[in-house]
Amino acid sequence: MTKGEAVAQASGLPSRPGWLAAAYYRVAFYFCVLVWLFSCLAWSLPASLLYRVVPRRIGEPLGQFMIMLGFRWFIGVMRATGVLRTDLRALDALRLESGLVIAPNHPTMLDAVLILSRLPRVVCITKASLWDSWTLGGGIRMAGYMPNDAPRPMIRRAAEAIRAGNQLLIFPEGSRTSQPPVDALHRSFAVMAKAAGAPVQAVLIEADSPYLRKGWPLFRRPVLPLVFRIRLGERFLVGADAGACVVALERHYRAELSPAAPGA
Repeated sequence: MTKGEAVAQASGLPSRPGWLAAAYYRVAFYFCVLVWLFSCLAWSLPASLLYRVVPRRIGEPLGQFMIMLGFRWFIGVMRATGVLRTDLRALDALRLESGLVIAPNHPTMLDAVLILSRLPRVVCITKASLWDSWTLGGGIRMAGYMPNDAPRPMIRRAAEAIRAGNQLLIFPEGSRTSQPPVDALHRSFAVMAKAAGAPVQAVLIEADSPYLRKGWPLFRRPVLPLVFRIRLGERFLVGADAGACVVALERHYRAELSPAAPGA
């Protein structure tokens, strides 16, 4: 039985013959990739102009909301085509909270897309190279995201954004996981939370596919459908010693994401 047939059987949907499923998923996958590229361009290009003329107090909330809508549209297309199977409703418990650091583990490049598709007032720490991207740069600038190339200004701006009522999305591993279940954590997330007096909410992401892990290119088709499991973990308060929070969060990741962990 193919993976697609097994998922269809578990979900109660009629399965397709193996060759038909393979042909369908090939078309559906590349269709979704094209939707991703065109959707990002459709907002990034006008946003690259709007962020220069729209006041920051209006532009940043608008930019964050538009990113949520765009990512939600894309996730909806992936679900409708059967390319993706996931339930993101656990994230809805965070929608109305302000002044919060959201700290997920980072197995794939899709992690931020999944989280941002549910939350309307989030600022992110991003790779500096993305600011010059045609597909993402304009939206990133308008939403008030922060590049990771200048640590001190980044920490100061992040703390200011959290105190202003935004949620901060930051991946404590720094980049996608190279040694599952989780790499060693950087302390910057805890320093930002401490500076802002904000709690740290762990988010646990599990992906059954290597698609868009380190070294996996966008156009290389994986076995489909992709299945993600996302749940909320513990919430941590940062005390006088930010390093203690780093140790506690990494221990929590490892306990919850190991193969024998509950819910894994």
